[in-house]
Amino acid sequence: MKRVVSVSIGSSKRNHKTVAKIMGIDFEIERIGTDGDIKKAIEIIKSLDGKVDAFGMGGIDIVLYGGGKNYVIREAIPIKNAAKKTPLVDGTGVKNTFEKWVIKYLQDNSIIDFKGKTALVVCALDRYKLAEGLYEAGCKLLLGDALFALGIPLMIKSLRVFYYLAALLVPLIIKLPFSMLYPNDDKKEENPKKLRKYWKYFEIADIIAGDYKYIQKYMPDNLEGKIIITNTITKEDVEELKRRKLKMLVTTTPEFEGRSFGTNVVEAILVALTGKKLEDMSQEEIEKLIKEIDFKPRIEIFY
Repeated sequence: MKRVVSVSIGSSKRNHKTVAKIMGIDFEIERIGTDGDIKKAIEIIKSLDGKVDAFGMGGIDIVLYGGGKNYVIREAIPIKNAAKKTPLVDGTGVKNTFEKWVIKYLQDNSIIDFKGKTALVVCALDRYKLAEGLYEAGCKLLLGDALFALGIPLMIKSLRVFYYLAALLVPLIIKLPFSMLYPNDDKKEENPKKLRKYWKYFEIADIIAGDYKYIQKYMPDNLEGKIIITNTITKEDVEELKRRKLKMLVTTTPEFEGRSFGTNVVEAILVALTGKKLEDMSQEEIEKLIKEIDFKPRIEIFY
């Protein structure tokens, strides 16, 4: 049996363990949260290094893309360096291949007609290929990086402008504490004045896409008629979305026992299967392997 462990600096309340058979091989897949404690994450990785087949790193990215370059996030460096023997990945390779492919899959199979729809991508910096896929499928884009990550009331409506701003700002953003950029706790914003500036874009959008932590923190009570494209979803999250009258939920990662793990877990599975480090695999190899495994998006239509 192969063992994959996702060590996340997110909430321990979302911890989960399951067993799955992938390409005839048994996998034990586990997610361990540290409630924002980076030192604890490093300790866990060091204690399991060489004892598991692959690590996923959750709750923080290793790199952000800007201006044609990948920039390493300063706070992620000691976590990445804690694994000396076991390969450690953050899901970037899967985000940059599979998520764009999922949009094409949904379009080609007539599951969603994207043409003319407005898509709110809550944070495109770590999901720029998802944003590209939505745009190429015919969506009008609302890119929420400035608002959702930095609290600045600015909505970017063009990929060209987004790439220009990313090239300028990412070299500065990677030096900030990651907690300033990403909501790793399970707290939801409850201040009505603050929420209004987010809700107006949820109301405009037909499709809400991107990291579920951002969506969960700021989403309105009523999601009637909306489609969410995301991942890292629990059974409890699904029930909450049903209560808010969501029309359709798509997770870009497959479901294991009611839980859609993050892209870092999928990437760790790929590394464990192939025995190759991700940087040694081409984007084409990653996409081909995902298709061979027959990983498909999870699609739930509620009404």
